[in-house]
Amino acid sequence: MYDDVIRSQQPSVQDLGPGELVQVIAPVTNRGDAIGLLELFLPAVPDGEVMREIGETAHALAYIVIANRSFTDVYQWGRRTTPLSLAAEIQHRLLPASLACEAAQFAVAGALEPADHVGGDTFDYLIDRDTVQMSVTDAMGHDVHAALLATLVVGALRRARRAGADLLEQARQADLAMREHGRSGYVTGQLLRISLLDGSSEFINAGHPWPLRIRDGQVTQIAPKVDLPFGVLPAHTYRVQSLDLRPGDRLVMLTDGMLERKPPPRTCPT
Repeated sequence: MYDDVIRSQQPSVQDLGPGELVQVIAPVTNRGDAIGLLELFLPAVPDGEVMREIGETAHALAYIVIANRSFTDVYQWGRRTTPLSLAAEIQHRLLPASLACEAAQFAVAGALEPADHVGGDTFDYLIDRDTVQMSVTDAMGHDVHAALLATLVVGALRRARRAGADLLEQARQADLAMREHGRSGYVTGQLLRISLLDGSSEFINAGHPWPLRIRDGQVTQIAPKVDLPFGVLPAHTYRVQSLDLRPGDRLVMLTDGMLERKPPPRTCPT
């Protein structure tokens, strides 16, 4: 039931019969960021007006959580079922405050799997006045050193972006930071900027696995030009290219961890 409400983003009402309280579960969400659930037990099945008030209360609760989660670990305690490794703890601090966002022109969402043992993979996104920008990076290794490399490159990208740098300058500064401070490490990555005015895109691939595009139910691997990862010597330049994106497309940017997965073989029942 809880999974259904999170997935559908629609409230659930469970009437267990005479003498039992009615269970109501409402999604606590803000702009696509599924923060949690609000669970209520009422003496009677709620009518439309009460359900509207419950929905508004759940939405207000989302703002309360967002306004307060920067000052407490309470919400982190509630979301974690297993302890994080040190590398994973560092990685989670690099993530955007909300892992998903919905707007009129687009929806963006990301996740780390498994969340408790990630080492060098991270993603970031930004919405400004006229564009949405995204990055996916993967530092070499799967340990604390990889998490430190990820911190370095994400910091360089954010610093350049917040200074108003274009995509090419962001890539250049990430590469420079890695070569100056990365201790011979490297980070692969993809940078994407999409105009919210005309839908045009700018894209840089720094030695990263190609993205996938889903259009009209068909999955296609996009094969852009690939440049060297950030931090690889000697110094080099990056190429800004465009992607063929249309309204209704879904773009999937991933890291090599998704390609290297080796799940245990399944035993089919006889």
